[in-house]
Amino acid sequence: MSSHPSRSRSPSRTRSPSRIGLALAGGGPLGAIYEIGALCALDEALQGLDFADLDCYVGVSAGGFIAAGLANGMRPRELCASFIENDGAQADVFRPSLLLRPAWSEFAQRLATVPGLAAQAALRYAFKRRSLLGAVERLGRALPTGLFTNAPLEAQLRRVFSAPGRTNRFQDLKRKLVLVATDLDSGQAAPFGQPGWDNLPISRAVQASAALPGLFPPVEIDGHFYVDGALKKTLHARVLLDEGMDLVLCLNPLVPFNAKQAPEHRVLSGGEERIPRLVEGGLPVVLSQTFRSLIHSRLELGMMGYDRSHPHVDIVLFEPDQRDPEMFLANTFSVSQRRVLAEHAYQRTREMLRSRRTVLGRQLARHGVTLNDAVLDDTQRHLIEKRRPSQRLGRAVKRLEEVLNDLEQALPQPGRG
Repeated sequence: MSSHPSRSRSPSRTRSPSRIGLALAGGGPLGAIYEIGALCALDEALQGLDFADLDCYVGVSAGGFIAAGLANGMRPRELCASFIENDGAQADVFRPSLLLRPAWSEFAQRLATVPGLAAQAALRYAFKRRSLLGAVERLGRALPTGLFTNAPLEAQLRRVFSAPGRTNRFQDLKRKLVLVATDLDSGQAAPFGQPGWDNLPISRAVQASAALPGLFPPVEIDGHFYVDGALKKTLHARVLLDEGMDLVLCLNPLVPFNAKQAPEHRVLSGGEERIPRLVEGGLPVVLSQTFRSLIHSRLELGMMGYDRSHPHVDIVLFEPDQRDPEMFLANTFSVSQRRVLAEHAYQRTREMLRSRRTVLGRQLARHGVTLNDAVLDDTQRHLIEKRRPSQRLGRAVKRLEEVLNDLEQALPQPGRG
């Protein structure tokens, strides 16, 4: 929590006459952590807009549930309390363990097909003289399409959006929300929330948009199967451009890491050791760098296309510094590490705003948005407040000490006979 809390919006802050939209890319738990930390920093520093009351939101994958929360009137600090600090209303608290539950139903369905597939493979090999490799490949259909289920995520979001003042229906939102998934059978984008695509619960659309192939099974909706929206595009910011936005704010949490220009210190704030050469990190690090490079190059091409097709629109992209190892080497399923990373994203975003103050200030001013210099220059601001032991915990510890003292007195002591 900031040393100067800004959870409530000042009455002097007015809406800009410009139409402003927000595009949030995906990136799994790490992406959500970065976007929440960055949004909290932006929410404090940008005067003239309210991130819970923009004109249009578009979200992909992990960015989808954040966009859905904002469109439901949840402020960045509320999202931080729920997702990072696990300190919000009980129904709002989100735990990453929800994403680590095995897809038992998927496993059972695939396992049930093994006898039939094995018989088909044997018949094809015995009577049709197909190659043994071809017959064995047929058994590949029995492999599960995802290791974990994201059904608990959908159920949790359904509870969150069912709270008073919120909604799980696109049609009842006061703000435009588009959540993009990918139709598995056609490869086409599915813009849930657009006309003709808005007859499903918001929580279900988030689940489909975040169904990363291999990790989560495809989500079936009305006989169609959908997977992660990032397969088609990284940001889908064109949705906002087509909606007539004048200012488009974009957050992309995944960037390739430049290890050659990274700081020299060996140990990161989370306790991880820095990797001077990525090949030393093994297959997971190499795959992460490959994936980040692919999606970021696609993002760069898209941004150049937006500049050509919509030169009158101001598009501002916020993303981590490619030289920053903290957002690359991270254990995002650790509660304490989530706090460290969110605080890191918050502070780095504030540094970026200070470094781009002049140029960014002029760009935002055209839309009635200004930078709050007093907030940016306040070195005492923090996102996460260091937790103190609760009074109840203090009493419990004291009682435990009393019991241990009593036990020590009751037990025979050496030399006492």
